[in-house]
Amino acid sequence: MQAVLVESTGGPEVLSVRDVPDPSPGEGQVLVDVEAVGVNFRDVYEREGRPPYGHDLPAVVGSEGAGRVAGTGERVAWLDVPGSYAGRVAAPREELVPVPDGVSAETAAAVMLQGCTAHYLAADSHPVAEGEWVVVHSAAGGVGLLLTQLVRLRGGHVLATTSTGEKAELARAAGADEVVVGYDGFAERARELTDGEGVAAVYDGVGRTTFADGLRALRPTGRMVVYGASSGQPEPLEVQSLASHGSLYVQRPTLGTYTRTPQLLRELAGRVLGLVADGRLDVRVGGRYPLAQARRAHEDLEGRRTTGKLLLLP
Repeated sequence: MQAVLVESTGGPEVLSVRDVPDPSPGEGQVLVDVEAVGVNFRDVYEREGRPPYGHDLPAVVGSEGAGRVAGTGERVAWLDVPGSYAGRVAAPREELVPVPDGVSAETAAAVMLQGCTAHYLAADSHPVAEGEWVVVHSAAGGVGLLLTQLVRLRGGHVLATTSTGEKAELARAAGADEVVVGYDGFAERARELTDGEGVAAVYDGVGRTTFADGLRALRPTGRMVVYGASSGQPEPLEVQSLASHGSLYVQRPTLGTYTRTPQLLRELAGRVLGLVADGRLDVRVGGRYPLAQARRAHEDLEGRRTTGKLLLLP
């Protein structure tokens, strides 16, 4: 089978496509024919060898996908199976989630990691209430488009940020009530939209560039939810400063907390896939690449030239 390997850490150029033997399932594992693979910044961190995502090299990268169990044809998806940039994976049975009828393999692969992330943000990190305003950064990205929809499904209002006017239109199509192009001025606009009070939550996957202004955008007892750091980690936070902003809460949640047992994984993924099957959650695939073009997919992802989710197709 074909697989995408990292033989030394570095930029996209270190990704190489090789013919390798099929994996051999161990105890509790099954062999899965991969039909679609999700491309994520986590894969970039694997390629670069960033802790905790580094591997002993050489290694097949990737962790998210969808396909069929060899021999049975059962349709399944996963979000944390190492070595997913390949034609086949040996996956722990308990890490696989059934894909409902009406949801394609491409859609399932596109929504597992980002959809589960968006769901826990809107329902757990800060459970959005009817009528609340929240900020969603990078709202035209994979998580952002899904999170915007989920906030609206809960009756909330979204102030979105995007990097371009074209991406702003995508955010509006997903349900954003207001869009700021770029990050300058979003805190001021948040206060204007809430009569000076501030928003209930800021969902921040950007980090350093947006964190300080995000604190200024929040209402008293509001929640800063930092779930990623595409621009780098925020500056160290002086805890006492939260009092001057109005007794704020700051979180750094991780998806692993909400999927730490097979039961929790199946419940969360089942809710997300159920919304997709019911037509209540739209999943945008922003690019499809043959497995052999994994390097190009990484270049496009890191160059911010994409919207929605990128997929590799074995």
